[in-house]
Amino acid sequence: MKAEVINPFLESACVVIEQVIQVSPSTGNLGIKDIELFDNHIWIKVGMTGELSGDIVFGIAEHVALRMVSAMMGGYPIAEMDEMGQSAISELGNMISGNASTILSNQGVVVDITPPQVMKSESLVDFMPRKALSIPLVMDGIGELDIQVMIS
Repeated sequence: MKAEVINPFLESACVVIEQVIQVSPSTGNLGIKDIELFDNHIWIKVGMTGELSGDIVFGIAEHVALRMVSAMMGGYPIAEMDEMGQSAISELGNMISGNASTILSNQGVVVDITPPQVMKSESLVDFMPRKALSIPLVMDGIGELDIQVMIS
């Protein structure tokens, strides 16, 4: 796993979050960690194929995801993660991953991404925990989004 693989996702996430949620995130510490499946979390999994292959997983506490969806919908308060909220948070993962794949393409790395899958912790029975290159993005007043890259 190469550390430079996470940079396009980090760059993309910062740009997309600034545009869509209108918050400038700051980055936490980059590290390799075991993926832990926390309760009350939403996981957006995007697959990658091509010259690089694997998965990118965005981990978000459900209450943070609700705040993000609310910001995406112009501040409209969201009380639960319904189909509309899941669609919005899924699209956020899609925008970040699509933008990152464009950045990789501009660097000469040809990749494709799969449609995002939104999952809750209890539905991740088939998802095998493994090590990931991980970096948290901290959004003031909203919370934290973890970017976990498992790409080779």
